Amino acid sequence: MKLAIHFPNFTLPGEPASLAGILAATAKAADEGGCETMTLMDHWFQMEQRAPATDPMLEGYTSLGFLAGQTKRLKLGLLVTGVTYRYPGLLAKIIATLDVLSEGRAFLGIGAAWYEKEHLALGVPYPPISQRFEMLEEAIQICEQMWSDNEGPYEGKHYQLAETICRPRPLQSPRPPILIGGSGEQKTLRLVAKYADACNLFDIGFEELERKLAILDAHCETFGRDPASIQRTALAAGDILADVDGFLSKMERYASLGISQVWIAPPAPDPAGYVTRLTEIVLPRLSEI
Repeated sequence: MKLAIHFPNFTLPGEPASLAGILAATAKAADEGGCETMTLMDHWFQMEQRAPATDPMLEGYTSLGFLAGQTKRLKLGLLVTGVTYRYPGLLAKIIATLDVLSEGRAFLGIGAAWYEKEHLALGVPYPPISQRFEMLEEAIQICEQMWSDNEGPYEGKHYQLAETICRPRPLQSPRPPILIGGSGEQKTLRLVAKYADACNLFDIGFEELERKLAILDAHCETFGRDPASIQRTALAAGDILADVDGFLSKMERYASLGISQVWIAPPAPDPAGYVTRLTEIVLPRLSEI
């Protein structure tokens, strides 16, 4: 099983002046320590479930561009891009740019968006959820077209593009991987089966993960898709280093469901040091699962 690092907390000692150094140090620890992937959130405010909205939050794709220059092998993306935050043509251009400048390490993590507070605060339209899922499917289609040889128009219900020019194209062939985040059974997992290279689920327990992944398999059957062609990933919760044996035992069970990558979020005040300990203590045993 592969180890990924998710960096959601910018409330760190000495911020904001310290954030560039801490973020770079964490990414370098992950890169040099053998982690597979590093992600940030796509939010403008901190999530109120974890901290006040007024806590620090860096813009995601600007930060990923910075990390591309600090690392050599880490795959980079957001977990996950909110479809409402950027027009899809611009999003496709951003991912292509990140892929070129990282020398082929970008991926598109995307979802239907949910944080109404930041939309209302910054004047960004927040359509009903049914419309956001329609926008999500069109956004994926637009990205796929912009990363292909087809530079013609795109005519959708919510988006119309006169041309889908994207030069330079991404370095990865046929395109950067697409990860769809979320576990909604009728819409999200259906879109995963139809379009995605990977899915990401919360750590909701073995039985519930097993049930969700069975639903994903059923959607794959509907689309004639091999379920094994979709990477299954999970976002772990809690302090992993507090109970390494318990965490690894859980990952052994998750691996039996086909989950091949787990994200861990390093806590404050020293995320870089925490990642170093993960790569020394957890990663060698995790990679054997």
